[in-house]
Amino acid sequence: MSGLTDSSERVGGETIFVVLRHEILTGVHPPGTPLREVGLSERFGVSRTPVREALRRLQHERLLERADRGLRVPRIDPQEVIQIYDLRVMLEEDAAGQAAQSRGAADQLRLGALMERDLGLITPDDQTRVRCNLEFHAAVWSAAHNRVLEDLLERLSTHSIHAPHSTLIVAHRWENALDEHAALAQAIGERRIEDARGIARQHMETARTLRLQLLREAAVAGLLPAAD
Repeated sequence: MSGLTDSSERVGGETIFVVLRHEILTGVHPPGTPLREVGLSERFGVSRTPVREALRRLQHERLLERADRGLRVPRIDPQEVIQIYDLRVMLEEDAAGQAAQSRGAADQLRLGALMERDLGLITPDDQTRVRCNLEFHAAVWSAAHNRVLEDLLERLSTHSIHAPHSTLIVAHRWENALDEHAALAQAIGERRIEDARGIARQHMETARTLRLQLLREAAVAGLLPAAD
């Protein structure tokens, strides 16, 4: 990605959109971070027109919101976060079951390769954990071969990034999540539909519990916005 930010390289709105979307989803730009046309134009070495196009698309995906002085990464809405997790529990369970039923050889190889990569990481930082976690879940959704379900989960995952921290920072959660991913990948590979559904559901319910814990801690620390 670093080459895309070289000011000597001319890039278009699509490239800028892809780079900024990736950075927002992986936590490079935390909630509340402003993204302004002038600074981004200088960073990418382009006029403000392609930057404006990329920012408009990010706003359409709700990865940016209007602020007093332009656009910023949205701040957390605790109620919305819980609603997203409630939906993801159901949809991730369904996707895992469909993946176990419909996965092909390429899907199985992809899940295995991602697991091998993630298990080989040594003390990864939070952004790396978030990126790897997203890629594993996206591979499960893809293995379901249900484009509507995959699209819904992709949209929900983009709305989950506005919380202050990933649940993967909680003590031992990363290691436990990898164990759960491995069990899920195995169940999908062996076409154990009900096991895959159960593992996915428990995985997401644990994530929801940890998210509630982090929200409570953020509220105590005064990091959540006051209610209107």
